[in-house]
Amino acid sequence: MNIGQAVILGIVQGLTEFLPVSSSGHLVLVQRIFQKVWGGEGIAEPGLFFDTLLHCGTLVAVFFVFRRDIWNILRRPFQRFTWLLILATAVTAVVAFGFMDTLEEAFASGRWLGQAFLVTGAALFLSEYLSRLPGDSRNDAEMGWFDAVFIGALQGIAAILPGVSRSGFTLSGALSRRLERNLAARFSFLLSIPAILGGLAVQIKEMMEISGFQSINPEASSGLTGGVDIIPAIAGTVTAALVGFASIVLLLKMIRERSLVGFGVYTAVLGLLVLLDQNVTHWVF
Repeated sequence: MNIGQAVILGIVQGLTEFLPVSSSGHLVLVQRIFQKVWGGEGIAEPGLFFDTLLHCGTLVAVFFVFRRDIWNILRRPFQRFTWLLILATAVTAVVAFGFMDTLEEAFASGRWLGQAFLVTGAALFLSEYLSRLPGDSRNDAEMGWFDAVFIGALQGIAAILPGVSRSGFTLSGALSRRLERNLAARFSFLLSIPAILGGLAVQIKEMMEISGFQSINPEASSGLTGGVDIIPAIAGTVTAALVGFASIVLLLKMIRERSLVGFGVYTAVLGLLVLLDQNVTHWVF
């Protein structure tokens, strides 16, 4: 992988990790395009090492933007809001790990990518409709345990289905439960921190397992790094952090002042294009 490809993947990761359009789905799509453009010398998989670095970059971005909320949670770890985050995270873990083996293989190939993008779009449209029905929105004091369970379950589903957006599902869940838009955004982004950390822990464990077999299987090193040198790796990571910061700021502004319908239109159109390519044109799939 060269610097240009690493930067492109960093941009894709930074933009789509937090915007409600699915980072995993876009990475699958971009990797497919790379394969088509560069042929056998493209990158089907960027390797665990590089993928982990990209997630570290976006994690730095969310830590920076929500540093005050994080500091408040650390100062008052037993407040009600913290327990709701813990409950939602626990539900996410149960759903994600409970169904990962069943669903991961079916979706990893990208076969259901178009349908998954359409599901994300439908969720965004539905949540915006429900959030704007007559009635008062609820603040953090009125948020209950069922809200946390519902949002956490949606995050767990999105975590294992490429094309289904994590932020799109959690934001949709929060808005459909009539939570205030600012609260929906805060809860969604703060909930992403343990989810990303959990994903990083799994990836680091896998990297350690691969490294342990390198002396027996020399090809394991290639699977670990994906052919990524240090300079492209740094470029991709920094890009993911900077673009991730910008995407968080953009999404917060749109949630507070506008709506998520534009993202719903984008994912719906993208889903239709993917289905068209999978069934008719076969340019990427």
